[in-house]
Amino acid sequence: MADNLLDIHNLKIEATVRPPGEKPRDITIVEDINLSLEKGKVLGLIGESGAGKSTIGLSPAGYGRGGVRITGGEVRVNGRDILQSGARGLRQLRGKEVCYVAQSAAAAFNPAHRLMDQVIETTLEHKLATREEAEARAVALFRTLGLPDPEHFGDRYPHQVSGGQLQRAMTAMALCPQPDLIIFDEPTTALDVTTQIDVLAAIKDAIRETGVGALYITHDLAVVAQIADEIMVLRDGAMVEYGETRQIIESPQQPYTQALVSVRSIQHRQQTPAESPLLSARNITAAYATGLPDVLSDVSIGLSEGQTLAVVGESGSGKSTLARVITGLLPPREGDIEFDGRTLSAALKGRSKEDRRQLQMIYQMADVAMNPRHTVATIIGRPLTFYFGLRGEARRKRVLELLDEIEMGPEFYDRYPAELSGGQKQRVCIARALAAEPKLIICDEVTSALDPLVADGILKLLLRLQQTEKVAYLFITHDLATVKAIADSIAVMYQGRVVRYGTKSEVLTPPFDDYTDLLLSSVPQMKVGWLEEAIDSRRMASQGH
Repeated sequence: MADNLLDIHNLKIEATVRPPGEKPRDITIVEDINLSLEKGKVLGLIGESGAGKSTIGLSPAGYGRGGVRITGGEVRVNGRDILQSGARGLRQLRGKEVCYVAQSAAAAFNPAHRLMDQVIETTLEHKLATREEAEARAVALFRTLGLPDPEHFGDRYPHQVSGGQLQRAMTAMALCPQPDLIIFDEPTTALDVTTQIDVLAAIKDAIRETGVGALYITHDLAVVAQIADEIMVLRDGAMVEYGETRQIIESPQQPYTQALVSVRSIQHRQQTPAESPLLSARNITAAYATGLPDVLSDVSIGLSEGQTLAVVGESGSGKSTLARVITGLLPPREGDIEFDGRTLSAALKGRSKEDRRQLQMIYQMADVAMNPRHTVATIIGRPLTFYFGLRGEARRKRVLELLDEIEMGPEFYDRYPAELSGGQKQRVCIARALAAEPKLIICDEVTSALDPLVADGILKLLLRLQQTEKVAYLFITHDLATVKAIADSIAVMYQGRVVRYGTKSEVLTPPFDDYTDLLLSSVPQMKVGWLEEAIDSRRMASQGH
């Protein structure tokens, strides 16, 4: 159509790979992509890691990340094929007609410069306004995006604002040059659900008020359902399904899309806590150094054998600090930890080898939790030797058994972490924890960095292992969908305190305290129009209705 803002025809994108010991070769990573976008509309690009979302999303800027290059097709912005524009034409396009909002605003801003200088930089570079006009435009955008004290917000430096505020400031930076198209690349993925809803609402309002067109890249179908007019589902660089948002959400046609829509449909029957808990943390108060404010204040929780306690709350609530106290990495200022009928030493160095064996931990980022120079066999085998003295064939046999337990075959035995997917890496970390035959595993945001379908598989694996191994989980997360899927009991944390605690049915049944109500109402639902309903509900609550 002549009035389309963006038209992409038969897009082909390639990259050069250089396998060790082999000649470099070209591979196709995106092929035969066709899409169109009208002015003022939003197209959601959704799929798991490696699906090609960001690669396709960046093509309207004529940009290929990490040596990726566009080798075929047309990319038309405002009617002209930008692939024929040359380097000078692309420089004029970027930051003027097409702007970009990155996933991590914290990494995208220069910490040495004020926010205002960075927000208006592109506008001034392209000579689209005087400094006075650009600053006035920025202040108006700060107000539209719901940022505090909009007249003076730009005087701050990046470290002086919250993550959600910084993400909105980056949206203001993209809107300031008054572009025709904005590429939003996972702009809320790193945010807490309570912050995410504010940023989503601000982005949606800004799109409506400015009339800008947008590509919205994400792996979360519930999120994109609140923003997009149409959705393209991608997998392995190819289109799976493309249609209006309501059709994709309510009547998906392809099996892969159906799987995305039905994700987190896990049914876990809640167990009743035992009278004698496996773990009891009583009256825990802790700080990271003498003289610093307390990070935990009078926290008490309990966990029964073979059950799951979910500890939920936004960033900074004290969830991971509580895990550090339980593991002995951070001795508390007050309180004590009782485990399996005995009081544990406050500090890790005072705990026995048996104490450490029975209490293991799985970390959020599997990439940094494994030595990249060790094979899977070495990573899983180390605790077998350390705790049980297994060596040689006995160790090899047990490693293979553990690989089978985590639903990975013997072909992974000699692989290195770099040769594994994100989900496979996390499964290896689970196997390493299981190798110690613990009674309790602390899972610290173990699915937050994974795509929904991969995360779903990890949760199902953990539940199956719990049934067979009778291991207890202390599951730290800010994802309420995960909590509903796997928890037996829940502790809601806010500013270092437990504000709600009990069995899953008790905690998730009203009446709620204000914070739990906010947390539960901020979880995006797979429903068109949910965002507006959630914002209206918040507004009514704040007005006391």
